[in-house]
Amino acid sequence: MINLESVGKRYGRMIALDDVTLHIPAGRSVALWGHNGAGKSTTLKCILGLVRYTGRIQVDGVDVRRNPRAVRSRMGYVPQDLAYYDMTVGATLRFFATLKGVGRDQALTALESVGLEGETGKQVGALSGGMRQRLSLALALLADPPVLLLDEPTANLDEQARAELVDLLNRCRSSGKTLLFASHRPEEVAALADEVVILDQGRVAARLGVQEFVRRQRAGLERSQMREAE
Repeated sequence: MINLESVGKRYGRMIALDDVTLHIPAGRSVALWGHNGAGKSTTLKCILGLVRYTGRIQVDGVDVRRNPRAVRSRMGYVPQDLAYYDMTVGATLRFFATLKGVGRDQALTALESVGLEGETGKQVGALSGGMRQRLSLALALLADPPVLLLDEPTANLDEQARAELVDLLNRCRSSGKTLLFASHRPEEVAALADEVVILDQGRVAARLGVQEFVRRQRAGLERSQMREAE
């Protein structure tokens, strides 16, 4: 579903991505893991066609560089914090539905899928952080894309809002959508991912099954606690 072949990206002299090759099959949920600056967000931006890169990227067999509009029609994107216009939830939904060529019934279905059907008259600015992220997910799902890209989607949420959003994303995963998401929360990766791609200084350092990832995280935490106790 998502293929990256020898993808590279530089910002001036800084190497953001260095010969990244990934294959993510349809229906798979994959987490991007790494320190700040490891290349997680840049990888997502390259797949979205938002930045120039070297190498080749395809989504559902379509080349990102040659046909970015067709690729984006196959993807929904949930950023950390989406900036909204000063409109109601309903007006925001209609605006994005028009941009994506989606009818009213389908748009309302997307809103219902995230539990916001009763909030159409509320100003987006009056929503809690968790509700705004649910709205972002609804907008990403408007055209029922087969792929979801998410960049630290729960980073600014409290514990309850994180749990609610993870539950919604698990429903998307169970419906067969392909998920690729960046995260810095081990518990979120454990709940959502089938596989973890570890990035380090713009390179793929490892690919782990989620159980192995959890085992390594626990072992690292135990070692850290032992050092603190000494």
